[in-house]
Amino acid sequence: MTGMSFGPPTGGVATESVDNRRVRAVWPARPGHPGGLLAVLVAALGACGAPETAQLPAEWHPALSTFAETVAADVESDSVGGVTVALARDGEVLWSEAFGWADPEAGIPAARETIYRTGSISKSFTAVLMAILVDERVVSLDQRLESLVPEISELQERPPGASPDLRQVASHTAGFGREPGLRGAATGPIETWTERILQSIPTTRYRTPPGTEYAYSNIGFGVLGFAMERAAGEPFMDQVAARIFAPLGMESSTFIVGDALLPMLSKGHANNADGDVNTERPAQEHDGRGYKVPNGGVYSTVDDLAAFAAGVMGRGGASLLSDEMRAEVLSVQTPEDPDSGYGLGFSIATVDGRVFAGHGGSVSGYTAHLLFEPATGLTAVLLRNYNRGRTNLGRAARELLAGLPVG
Repeated sequence: MTGMSFGPPTGGVATESVDNRRVRAVWPARPGHPGGLLAVLVAALGACGAPETAQLPAEWHPALSTFAETVAADVESDSVGGVTVALARDGEVLWSEAFGWADPEAGIPAARETIYRTGSISKSFTAVLMAILVDERVVSLDQRLESLVPEISELQERPPGASPDLRQVASHTAGFGREPGLRGAATGPIETWTERILQSIPTTRYRTPPGTEYAYSNIGFGVLGFAMERAAGEPFMDQVAARIFAPLGMESSTFIVGDALLPMLSKGHANNADGDVNTERPAQEHDGRGYKVPNGGVYSTVDDLAAFAAGVMGRGGASLLSDEMRAEVLSVQTPEDPDSGYGLGFSIATVDGRVFAGHGGSVSGYTAHLLFEPATGLTAVLLRNYNRGRTNLGRAARELLAGLPVG
């Protein structure tokens, strides 16, 4: 937000109308400055950063108030960066708050419009792109990966007869190891990510026979995105932009942050248990992470991720998937537990009879979590520009949604 006056760097609250909606930021003292103003957290949720037309059920107020106070206290205790959170229904953000700093060194508070890296939530975008291409009859779920990427015949320790299909790759049941053995596979400019994929494949090992168990694989999703590029004959990033970002109006989502979005990009802080904070490594990764584009390259905001969830659920605005494909994407595909596991690009969990889907993400300097309930359209988004913090983003999202009474 340009031109906004946020008050003194020792902490506070700012509220301003932006595009006919109220946006509110709550932040602690800047690291190295005295004082924090957690006491200014709203007592009435009507003052929160939500569209002025949004109506929150009164019975939700206690849960949201407790959630906001907890996150605010955690961010102040962490004293590293900031967190932006949102609660949405059918793609409409009903409530949003920002805590802490988008760039503490520059004195820029976190805001609703702040852009963060989403880490492995990018895998959800890759799987949804695959599902869209299935709907378009460009690929099929039972299609062998090798038909698009014959290079995977070079994978090491291949079980006899192993030939994973796209469904297995998108559900982490293809049997691939988590990472390739290539030194520097996760480094290098984003423009050369496909070269890193091809260099990584011969150094990747099978962990288990395809279809036998869930085995999370970053390189698997890297190869899946590369396969979609070959299948459609269009660059992967261009496909995501055209088939997902554009239809949903996700104007602040991207793989490459250009000049127009740069002022809204938060500064990443890679912090460790000893309290050390590294900002150089997160800054370097904005130029590229080697092969990690389909599995970790998306930048976004809370509003855009809420729109993405709605598009996947087929609720609210544009629907990305057919009913048949939506059922596939949001169904457990892993063999361990029929009620909780991994679908196609999303973790699926059943809690007290309610089914939630979502994904977490963590890259150098950023952590994120997206969680939604297809039956109600409720969505929680939490984005943070540092790694270690008191708030467990995934648990916080689950407790928030599970704690909201629904009819």
